[in-house]
Amino acid sequence: MSFLTGVIFLNAPAAALNNSGADTSSGNDNAIAVKAIQTKEGKFPYVSAQAFRAWLRSTLEQQKPYGWQTSPIDREGKIAYTDGNPLDYWDDDLFGYMRAQGKSKEAKASREALVSKLTKTETTITRVSPLRVSTFMSIAPNPGLTQDFGVMARQEGNPVPHEHQFYHAVLKGLFSLDLFAVGTFSHIDRTGYLNLDEVRIELAKQRGLQHLAEEKSYRLDDAARRNRVAALLEGLAIISGGAKQTLHYTDITPAIVLAMVTKGGNNPLQYVITADKNGLPMVHQKALAQTIDAWRDQIESPLYVGWVEGFCDDQREALVKILGDEVVAKLPKGFEIGHPRQILQKIANEFKQPGNNWLE
Repeated sequence: MSFLTGVIFLNAPAAALNNSGADTSSGNDNAIAVKAIQTKEGKFPYVSAQAFRAWLRSTLEQQKPYGWQTSPIDREGKIAYTDGNPLDYWDDDLFGYMRAQGKSKEAKASREALVSKLTKTETTITRVSPLRVSTFMSIAPNPGLTQDFGVMARQEGNPVPHEHQFYHAVLKGLFSLDLFAVGTFSHIDRTGYLNLDEVRIELAKQRGLQHLAEEKSYRLDDAARRNRVAALLEGLAIISGGAKQTLHYTDITPAIVLAMVTKGGNNPLQYVITADKNGLPMVHQKALAQTIDAWRDQIESPLYVGWVEGFCDDQREALVKILGDEVVAKLPKGFEIGHPRQILQKIANEFKQPGNNWLE
């Protein structure tokens, strides 16, 4: 099985992208803290994988690249779920789902009161997300998160103080897309793998989906699967979101992205770029050479490098030099470099072409 594996760097020069709630260390009652991990080296601001996936999902829903189809949501009291129909809805396919309808009288009454267009469900169905995303962690510790103090003073009487934390950081996150799983829906009676109940199996049969008897799965045709992968990549290239955008307006499109198709779900690229003494990205030349030498028998595509001109240009040039001078001969398919959006679109276009067997 093949995976699209990569690493993304977000440049956050002054940001509060993911907040954790009230700042209990502040003397101000109206104070907000950012998410950060405390270690011996200092505090590392981070963005949770859940937040990043939500931004990506929202971007795809709004932009609808390649005809992206978003699953509707239903709610029974405190329980909410998507349709859980990956045949029709692309986010149910790529982001996974758990549709477990409540069994209490209250949940049943709530469900019956809804005017729902969701597909009928006969049992609990779940799907492990083919898209895996890590926490986006600052590549260097922050010596001290900045406390920004402000007031609401447009009303009569005393100003109302408020306070929030923000930081300067470069955030690094890993991603992996299980290409075999895209558009492939199992009915194995196991948590995470019972993607289809009897209702959905019947739909799959009616629509002529390929039946993979050995895997107990049904599969969309290749064109549909390729469209969904291409749409996900297009959404990643134009992703937007994050907290405090009114005050900080942080661009969260990738400043750097490295990606390639590999035979396994491991991520060989995570050590290729580290941090220098100033907390900025630095190409680890020995790690890059070692990574490619160790994993070249698992690499099925070019090494795709997206790097914005104007961001750590010396390191961009260092990466190009080592790839061209020492490493390119060991890369089975060579490498390609450009702006992150152009590179992600290029990968999307590669998936749109039926010439490769990456989805097998």
